[in-house]
This record gives sequence, C-alpha cells and structure tokens, in this order.
Amino acid sequence: MSGPSSAHVEQEVKLGAWPGFEMPDLADAVPGVVVEEEPALDLVATYVDTPDLQLVRNGVSLRRRTGEGATRWTLKLPTAGGGSGLSRRELDVVDDGDAVPGELADLVTGWVRRAPLVPVTVIASHRRRLRLRNAEDAELAEVDDDEVSVLDEGEVVARFREVEVELGPGGCSELLEQVAAALTAAGAGAPDPTPKVARALGPRSLVPSELEAPELDGGASMAAVVTASLRRSVGQLVAHDHVVRLDDDIEGVHRARVGTRRLRSDLRTLAPVLAEGWADRLRGELRELATDLGRVRDHDVLLARLGAAVATLPEGDRPAAAEVVARVAAPRAGEQAELLEVMRSERYLVLLDDLVAAATEPRLGEGADEPARRVLPGLVRPRWTQLRKTVADLGPEPDSAALHGVRILVKRARYASELAGPVVGEGAAALGVALADLQDVLGDLHDTEVAEARLRSLLPGLGSGERFAAGELVATERAQRAHLRAAWPEAWAACDRKSLTGWLR
Repeated sequence: MSGPSSAHVEQEVKLGAWPGFEMPDLADAVPGVVVEEEPALDLVATYVDTPDLQLVRNGVSLRRRTGEGATRWTLKLPTAGGGSGLSRRELDVVDDGDAVPGELADLVTGWVRRAPLVPVTVIASHRRRLRLRNAEDAELAEVDDDEVSVLDEGEVVARFREVEVELGPGGCSELLEQVAAALTAAGAGAPDPTPKVARALGPRSLVPSELEAPELDGGASMAAVVTASLRRSVGQLVAHDHVVRLDDDIEGVHRARVGTRRLRSDLRTLAPVLAEGWADRLRGELRELATDLGRVRDHDVLLARLGAAVATLPEGDRPAAAEVVARVAAPRAGEQAELLEVMRSERYLVLLDDLVAAATEPRLGEGADEPARRVLPGLVRPRWTQLRKTVADLGPEPDSAALHGVRILVKRARYASELAGPVVGEGAAALGVALADLQDVLGDLHDTEVAEARLRSLLPGLGSGERFAAGELVATERAQRAHLRAAWPEAWAACDRKSLTGWLR
C-alpha cells in the first residue's frame, strides 16, 4: 500500500472572531515580519467519520476538500502538543474520488475498526490569507481569516468566523504566540484549539471517547478499577495503531506492545472479580498479538543498542561497525511487513472490537462492588510473593535463564502494583516505580545477551574488518553485562523494602 503523497506536523493557533473584526497590521505588531496578501480562496470540505464520530471524538479529522486546485483528502492525527495551540500530524493525498483513499483509511483502522466511514458534515469557507515572511524571504507563518458556513443538504445551518495562524517552515512557537497576541489585542477571541469540524458538529463531537478511563482514588470500587485498567490499556493500543502502521516512530510498536502486555497481566490479576472464563479468549488473542509486535520491537531495541555502541568505538572502526549493524537491520523490513499483514486481517479487527466492548462493558463477577482499597492488596500479594520467593531461591551466580525468569515476574508484579497505586496509595505507587527500575536493569542485561548472540551469528559472512568491528561490539556488550549483573541486586534491594511493601505483608 502506498503512503500519503505528503505529510507534516501542523502547528497552529485558532481564534474566534466576531463579524466586525478587522485584521490588524501584523507588520507593525510583530517586528521584522513582512506581510504579503495572497488571493482569497473558496473552499468546500466534506468530513467523513463513523456514525458515532469516533474520529473527531479522538482528536482525528478526515476530509475531502476542493477549492485549492487539485481535490485533496487530508487526515489530521493528534500529536503530543500543549498550551492553547493545536498540533496535529497532517497527511495529504491528491485524489478526486468520493471514496476515502486506501492509505488514509488504513491509518484510522484503530478508531474505525469495522464501522463505515460516512459524510458527517460539509463546511464551506471563504478564506482571506496573509503570508508572513522574514527579511530573508523565509516563510514564517500563514494567517487565514475564514468565514465559515456549515451546510446540510446544501442549506446553511450555521455560520462562524475563525482566524487561524499556522507556522511555516521558518516559524517558531514564539512567533505563533506573538501573532496570536496581536490578533487578540485587535479584538479576536482567546485561542481555542477546537477544530472546525468539532464546532460544526456541535455537542455530539464533544462526547468523551468511549475509552476515556475514570479517575481513581481511595474510595474506588473494584468495578471502577477494572474499567480504568481495561480502558487505559485498550486505549493505548488503539491510539498507537496508526503509529505502528506509519512505521516512522519506534515508540508506536513499543507502546502498543506495552498496552497488550499490561492488559494481559491486569486481566490475570483481576480475574477474581471478573466473570469466570470471560477474559480467557481475550488473553489468548492478546498473547499472539504481543508476540507479533514483539518481533519488531525486539529488533528495534537491538538496533538502537548497537547504534549507540557504534558511537563509542574509535572513529576509524565505525564505518565497518555500521556495516555490521546494517546486516542486523536487514530482516526488520520483513518483520514489519508481517506485522502489518496481521493488523490488516479480519482477526485483528474482531479483536479490537472485542477489546473495546470489554473495556466499555466488562463482565464482572462477585466482589466487583467491594472497596478496591480492601481487595487489591490480596490480588497483588501472590505476584509479589512469587517474585520474592524466586529471588530468594537464586544461587549466588544465577544464570541468564534464571534472571530472565525473574524479569518476567518483576514485570507482572510491577503492573499489579501500578494497578493498585491510585487506590492503595504511596506505598503501592513507589513499589511500582522501584520494580520498573529493576525491570529496566534486567531487561538491559537480557538485551546484551541477545545482541552478542546476533553478532556471533553474523560472523561467518563478514569480512575481516567487519569481523574485527563485530568483536569490538561484542566486547562492549560484555562490559555492559558485567556492570548490570553487579547492579541488579541493589535494584532488587530497593524493591524489597518494608516502606514499599508493608501494604502487602
């Protein structure tokens, strides 16, 4: 499947404006800016979404727009932004068809799943444009003054005016704030990150996502804990589905896999308050998905580790070492393709639907109405007890397999402690943090062994220079392993403190 024809991160500020608002002279308001007036545009955008607005309710928009020459489909995806501005990843496909281009439909799978994409509103805008440049003719920003009409079967059903300031390639956040301040001083409204489509659709678009997790405190019931746990982890998987598909940020696969693993762990921990057998099939399906995600994630971790190691080698040895890492990287493309095949299957869509249904209406058993503060320690205690006994039974020089087994138990105890943290209090939360630190140490230790094994497997096909560089990389991994083996007992001791575990004893 081909990718979008263009993609960039859109950073903008939106401000409401009353009908009599007059654009100020921005050349006077923002020192050093040259203002150029561009020809006005008449734009017509048809927005598509699921019938219950899953896209817009999750900060996503998908539209077909005419009026700029070529007909263009645009998908805007949420990014980690902040403040009063709006930061979204924008992907464009030039296509004059009425059907959503396949490459964009693929990217919204996590939110849409098997629901149809249908037109939900039509917005016509008369746009007056100003281009802001500096003295070197670099484009800093575009200021758009839009008179917006919301259409229903060709009839205008609402009107509003909006001014947008979008950063250009040479712009910065300080400029965005300066221009917004000048517009506000001239009578525009305060910055409002609400997208046009949400304003056009009204209150329906402001309904929280079905996966929004409830806030927990010491008075929460076990039913509330179950709901929060499932919605948090399922929401994490859904929110990173498109990141995995785009494959330009390794955190996408990482966060999706963490979501599946945490969900499996929480379902096991919470089993006593769930309907008997209800979660068994979900846990099995999640295990397979975690395995598919894990193949790509493990490769990403290995490449990041070896890439950092290459940078520590003598400069003359780095080119040969980089060639070795390139050989390690070669299978990654095939693993990603296999993962996407899984994520484009009917089985995956069914799983997503089932997970969302489980998160919105979990099937609860006896004890779900009990106070979580009283019940949770008893659910977490078996995880902690098993971990503590396993560590106590280790010999003075545990082998790699034994430490890897400890790491798995640490992860389970960590997830259980983090599940209890918001309800039980500081002891549970602090234990979760300490266990996360220990998990990192043991995870890095395991990764050194994986890296050495992978490098050794390449040796028969390497030239002499590359073999030498591979040896240097192996030596780096061994040095790291020795350090981590010495460090893990201290990290364990930090977990096994009465101040952190008193609530479990």
